[in-house]
Amino acid sequence: MVYVLLADGFEEIEALCPVDMLRRADVDCKTVSIGGKSVEGAHGVTVTADLCLSGIDAPPQMLVLPGGQPGTNNLNRCMGVHHLIRQTYEAGGLLAAICAAPMILGYSGYLVGKKATVYPDFEKYLIGAVKLDAQVVRDGRIITGRGMGAAVEFGAALIEAMTDRTTADKVLKSIWYRS
Repeated sequence: MVYVLLADGFEEIEALCPVDMLRRADVDCKTVSIGGKSVEGAHGVTVTADLCLSGIDAPPQMLVLPGGQPGTNNLNRCMGVHHLIRQTYEAGGLLAAICAAPMILGYSGYLVGKKATVYPDFEKYLIGAVKLDAQVVRDGRIITGRGMGAAVEFGAALIEAMTDRTTADKVLKSIWYRS
């Protein structure tokens, strides 16, 4: 199971592109709101989340944090988000964050000694990380993405982590993605 967290002000493409791609790969993926079921993105797109954070009773295999502002700050201020991050990681799950959201993992100490990428000007928040100028970086159980322009590559990395490279390539081919 993959949970993609949504907070008001989330970057729509960074959340919904990976959700779409994971579902195309037949990976069980749910959107999870940190508040009510209706969540408004940074650019006025309102979505209905599959679940609310308060209804989560077990950590997922992968937790995805989309960026966007003020979405990233709203996620970071939510103690339930930090609790779920800790539960997911302690249970052996993967943590993924894109755009500004890797800063949440940086603040929480999950990036110490790990290679990571983040939206430009947010590098200072990747505390203890080896900062790379790359679209997507995977280091063990941590996957980070640069920003909205990397959403398709980020989605493919999530698919590969949950299934295999062949499945990720099949989805990329089906959407006519060319790198």
